[in-house]
Amino acid sequence: MELVVKKSGNGATLDWGAGERRCAIGRGGIGVKGGEGDGITPIGIFPIRRVLYRPDRVSPPQTKLPVSPIAEDDGWCDAPNDANYNKPVKLPYAASHERMWREDHLYDVVVILGFNDDPVIAGKGSAIFLHVARADYGPTEGCVALSLPDLLAVLETLSPGDTIHIDQ
Repeated sequence: MELVVKKSGNGATLDWGAGERRCAIGRGGIGVKGGEGDGITPIGIFPIRRVLYRPDRVSPPQTKLPVSPIAEDDGWCDAPNDANYNKPVKLPYAASHERMWREDHLYDVVVILGFNDDPVIAGKGSAIFLHVARADYGPTEGCVALSLPDLLAVLETLSPGDTIHIDQ
């Protein structure tokens, strides 16, 4: 299966065969990713790797994808010169990183997308996820975000080998 993300009016939609659903994209729009922190949601077709979830807030999502709980000390390295760039790390971590255990609900369910991970290229960009959207569908830092009900619905349909196609 292929998820399809595309611009729609002032926003974006994601379709997995169940009809287009509103989604949030990066503050830099959809385009060719220039580097770390540019806020661009990258154009391309990327494998869907695995799912993480906050066990204190939600039950394990129903999916055929690999699923793991997020722990309070989970992070994701976003320091281009670090050996663990664009990889999960345990906190505290000396290099720049993103905390996966967030106070807001954006990472209650997180789908890891295969952007810049095989191989990892320093500075190309890290941590492109499919995650929970803000209530107002405000922009992300480059990820794609859906409402929690839509995210859980799409996960029920996904299997290993599925992809996400982000298009202008």
